[in-house]
Amino acid sequence: MTDLHLPAGTRTWVADRLGVRVSGEPGVDGLTVEDLLGLALRRNPRRAHLLVSRVLGKHVPTDPRLVRAAGLRLGARVADALGVADVPGAGTATWRAALAGDPVAAGAVLAGARRGPARPDAVVLGYAETATGLGQTVADALGCAGLHSTRREVPGAVDWAGFEEEHSHATGHRLLPADPAVRAALADPAAPVVLVDDELSTGRTVANTLRAVHALAPHRRYVVAGLVDLRSREDRHRLQDLARELGTRVDVVALVRGAVDLPADVLARGAELTALVEPVVPRSLPGAAVEPVRVDWPAAVPTTARFGTAPGHGEAVAAADLARHLLPQLPAGAQVLVLGSEELLHAPLALAVQLAERSGATVRFSSTTRSPVLAVDDPGYAVRSSVAFGSHDPAQDGPGTRYAHNVARAVPWDAVVLVVDSASDPAALHAPDGVLAALAPHTARLLLATLPADPWRDPA
Repeated sequence: MTDLHLPAGTRTWVADRLGVRVSGEPGVDGLTVEDLLGLALRRNPRRAHLLVSRVLGKHVPTDPRLVRAAGLRLGARVADALGVADVPGAGTATWRAALAGDPVAAGAVLAGARRGPARPDAVVLGYAETATGLGQTVADALGCAGLHSTRREVPGAVDWAGFEEEHSHATGHRLLPADPAVRAALADPAAPVVLVDDELSTGRTVANTLRAVHALAPHRRYVVAGLVDLRSREDRHRLQDLARELGTRVDVVALVRGAVDLPADVLARGAELTALVEPVVPRSLPGAAVEPVRVDWPAAVPTTARFGTAPGHGEAVAAADLARHLLPQLPAGAQVLVLGSEELLHAPLALAVQLAERSGATVRFSSTTRSPVLAVDDPGYAVRSSVAFGSHDPAQDGPGTRYAHNVARAVPWDAVVLVVDSASDPAALHAPDGVLAALAPHTARLLLATLPADPWRDPA
């Protein structure tokens, strides 16, 4: 079962059996793709391998300060591309110590990533579900408006734009900007548009987004940002050809760059491997003992960028005391997981960062997901356990199976804090095959924090 952090070297299982190789040169703060990525197998006929980030806080429980720091460092790279010079963050040795689980190093990494607002005139677009929190962190670094795509069902909402993510388990994305600052930036050709994803693998989703956005609201400048950029030379040329076709400028920044070497038969080999292991499915389990916990989210501050966030959002969240009701419940030395829910990432991350900075507990952060991944309990593999459960969010494509990866461990957590919003279906949350029942066997205490769901307000 998985430990508290994903160690380096979690690529060997896939490399040995699938022939997938990932390599690259040192990037921001001396980090490499080997520092930031592990490998797993998808249950997806479009793409066999999954790049598992060690700093995203999605599939791997991670010190939340590292997740926040990685997003802020990416925001600094965006600012640098837009003319605001970056300065070095924490040293490579400090990053690597933090990635190995050193809490003092994690604090130093976050301190080294903090900057003042850099480009409040920009607007950030993050991709659901994986990069919703990362996108908002980049927006916080720039001090600008933010938006993320969504797959949530929103009654009465009218799409501003939509696009496809062709390799994803769920391909459709909606853009629903309602915040006035977001809409003003989207309407301003001089406002830089920043597209944020966790990984840049081919650039197809970026190209689809650029075409959709530029057709509605042409901009002079776009910046594409990812934690890792693994596009081929041909992919890079295609994006620049698109920029020339659209008559605009597109820059690309990342924490690290590298390459993925895939054998010609990778899809067939991946299918053979995944067929050997029964998929994880929701199971009916005994009712869970759940403790509701209060989080004082600041009034009138969105919990997501689904409909947009205004400049200053990051400062408003940072000024709020999100952790005060939880702190007395977490004794020193406790092993605590804060678990976000699909697109709800930024707000749970803010809570987790406060807990990591102010409690004596060892705090980790990750999230539930739509992505089915083959779990293999091997030290050379990045997803060592997985639990499945029925969805509780109102999704546009209806109910389905959701997952929490790397949550099951040899030694259960002392506490798991699941963070949802008020749009979640209480019956689905508490169902025998729901997320609470699935998490209960893996923790001594199960706490549920319910944040206010962002309301749709027609911008017309």
